Amino acid sequence: MPEPGVIRCNSCGTLNRVPPEKLRQNREPVCGRCKKPLMAGEPAGGVAIHVTDASFDSEVEKSALPVLIDMWAPWCGPCKMISPIVDELAAELAGRLRVAKMNVDDNPATAERFNIRGIPALLLLRSGREIDRIVGVQPKAEILRRLERAIGPR
Repeated sequence: MPEPGVIRCNSCGTLNRVPPEKLRQNREPVCGRCKKPLMAGEPAGGVAIHVTDASFDSEVEKSALPVLIDMWAPWCGPCKMISPIVDELAAELAGRLRVAKMNVDDNPATAERFNIRGIPALLLLRSGREIDRIVGVQPKAEILRRLERAIGPR
C-alpha cells in the first residue's frame, strides 16, 4: 500500500511522490514517467460523487486517493443532518481525500459487503479496504480528527 503523499498513476502504474502543498494549491500533479495527470477522473473543486454497486469498483477501489463514503438513505433524518458536513469535508480535503455518497436502499450489495447495520455510516477506505468507520452523527471536528489521523496531517 502506498504511503500518504504517494499517488499511483492510472496510466502506467508508476508510484509518484506528490508534495501535499502542491495538492493544497490546486496544482495538478503529473506522472514523472508518462507525464499524464495523476488526478485524472477525480472530481474538481472537492465535490462528493455519488457511487452505486456498479460503479464502486472504478470509483472507489481504484481511486488513487483514500475514499470517505457516506452510506445513507433518503428516509434517514440523521443522514440529512450529516450530509452538509460530508460536503464541507469534500471541499476542505480535496486533493487528499475523495468523498463519495451511496444510497444503501438502492445499492444493497455494497451495503451488505461492508455489513452496514446502522446509518449514517462513514467508511474510510484505502485501495478498497476499510481503515475506519464512524456510525451515527458525529461533530465535524471529531470526523475531521479521525480522517486526519488516518490520511495524515496537511
